[in-house]
Amino acid sequence: MVKNTGKGKEIKIGTVIEALPNATFRVQIEGEEGLVFAYLSGKMKMYRIKVLVGDNVKMEMDDYDAAKGRIIQRL
Repeated sequence: MVKNTGKGKEIKIGTVIEALPNATFRVQIEGEEGLVFAYLSGKMKMYRIKVLVGDNVKMEMDDYDAAKGRIIQRL
């Protein structure tokens, strides 16, 4: 699922494949090949929302680099 917001950011849904240090993750986007490097948004860090391997997440993709994203919600 791909959704455009008014600011030009794309929202995609994916599954966490690997947990890396410093609240970073490798995420497999639904319906696409390859992995995306993603980090937690500030609100998720502030409220200590845990993201584990196998979780479905909603990501906001970077405008400049399609290989990076920010996790904004755990589904």
